[in-house]
Amino acid sequence: LSILLLSLGLGTTLTFASSHWLLAWMGLEISTLAIIPLMSQHHHPRAVEATTKYFITQAAAAALILFASTTNAWITGQWDINFDLHFFPASMLTMALALKMGLAPVHFWLPEVLQGLDLTTGLILSTWQKLAPFILMCQIMPVNSSLITFLGVTSTLVGGWGGLNQTQLRKILAYSSIAHLGWMILVMQFNQQLALLALIIYIPMTFSTFMIFKTNSSTTVNTLAASWAKTPALTAITPMILLSLGGLPPLSGFMPKWMILQELTKQDIPLTASIAALSALLSLYFYLRVSYAMTLTISPNNLNATTPWRLQTTASTLPLAYSATISAMLLPLAPATL
Repeated sequence: LSILLLSLGLGTTLTFASSHWLLAWMGLEISTLAIIPLMSQHHHPRAVEATTKYFITQAAAAALILFASTTNAWITGQWDINFDLHFFPASMLTMALALKMGLAPVHFWLPEVLQGLDLTTGLILSTWQKLAPFILMCQIMPVNSSLITFLGVTSTLVGGWGGLNQTQLRKILAYSSIAHLGWMILVMQFNQQLALLALIIYIPMTFSTFMIFKTNSSTTVNTLAASWAKTPALTAITPMILLSLGGLPPLSGFMPKWMILQELTKQDIPLTASIAALSALLSLYFYLRVSYAMTLTISPNNLNATTPWRLQTTASTLPLAYSATISAMLLPLAPATL
């Protein structure tokens, strides 16, 4: 386990530190290969299927990256990442990195893969594994503007619409991830710092959500209804974190959305900004559904007593306490980030 986790860290760090396309590709490959045993550690058919799907999509994306960077080196004679890319390889790289991260319209693997994993590996997949392609995407900006806007708008819409009818929490989180990445991509062509800020705030929010589901050991919306008897305090805090993911004002999740909309209007693309803002309502709906199921419905219990009728978890809840505080109370720091 420690070797695999260290390799995960090494792969991402290698991509961060590289200024050569081959090295960046190698980092992406190392982190892909390191997470595969973690995904298939429960020898369940769903887990194995998810691992296979993940491996195939990531291998395809990596091959595309290698092809695009070789083509770019062939046209421009440069392997350097910081050097301006030729238009054609740049578009190909953008699509390959979008496939790596799971942006719409190449997102189809993400909900399926996340649904087959346990919550801890799912957490690594939706936070840590997004970092390396994200930073690479930041480094090749600004490229084909219409392609980036198309990816961003499609992702926010698909991330909103896809999650509406879901009952599986992991699929809901996958669609939420697609929508958030869409927001980040939209602003990335104008302001990479803002995109990074959105990612930095998205990570603790997703971490908290996954840890809450892990603490309640629930993977469907229905099983969440029983959580009030098990962890009443956590159940009371959860809607705040979910609404923060949806981007409601007094919570941290509002800050990146607000700044991104401001940046988009500054760049004189009000239509894109309006579509993004309206698609946030779709996402808000399913976060509200989960909060409703968790806090406003009482699960059918035979006993009238309010004693917890499940065993207490032995897992450490301190990281969850930190991340929940960050996801709910970071908004007053907005002026400092500006």
